[in-house]
Amino acid sequence: MRKAGMKDHGETLSAGSTLPRLENAGIDAWIIRLFDSIEESNMNWITALMRECEAALGDDLIDLVPSYTTVLVHYDCQQRDALQIRALLSSILSRLQPDEAAENLPIHELPVWYDISVGPELERLSQVSNLGYPQVIQIHSEHLYRVFALGFAPGFAFMGSLPEALELPRLETPRTRVPAGSVAIAGRQTSAYPQASPGGWNLIGRTPVRLFDRDRDGMSLLQVGDAVRFIPVSKEEFIRLGGDPTPVVRDRVQGGVQ
Repeated sequence: MRKAGMKDHGETLSAGSTLPRLENAGIDAWIIRLFDSIEESNMNWITALMRECEAALGDDLIDLVPSYTTVLVHYDCQQRDALQIRALLSSILSRLQPDEAAENLPIHELPVWYDISVGPELERLSQVSNLGYPQVIQIHSEHLYRVFALGFAPGFAFMGSLPEALELPRLETPRTRVPAGSVAIAGRQTSAYPQASPGGWNLIGRTPVRLFDRDRDGMSLLQVGDAVRFIPVSKEEFIRLGGDPTPVVRDRVQGGVQ
């Protein structure tokens, strides 16, 4: 397994060795650490690793938890012991090849109504970046994102990497309620809230797409490794697609940025 900046795993897979390495995570789990920094290209290796683990472990696999640089492999320890799994994962790493680049993957296109009424931090982002609203929208929507991880809430996809011009820290005071479908940014990442929840990301628009559905196969529309592009739409098109145009309610906080 080779990649620019990545070395062979060698004979030793214990903590402190060269990457990739295996790290014990209890009696029924191993963490496979592939990288030490977050890069979009990591996803090509991580999705390939997940596919190989699923094929090799079959019914003995309980869960796979991918992240920015690692994959947690949770297995049935009553069927296979830790040394067997370690040997199997080492074999997978020795022959692993990356999946296709994002440009060759099917792309999820999420329509977004970018407007200050549903994306109040458009104003803040415009001020910080010295860009007008149209430029902010263009930069955010013309970039192709990869899903790095799922977490925080069911179906919440951490996507990156956001263009540097739009980098913006989280709100100092999180909102008590962020409407479902809210498109937001934090640091160099972007996402869309699958359901109404508290949240501290900067809101810049809203999508009518249902991102999490218990009746959908897999439930979450977006999965780790997916490619995503945001498509600007008018308010009329947003409503036609089922979007809720209700403005964001601003919390009353002292010293906040909302």
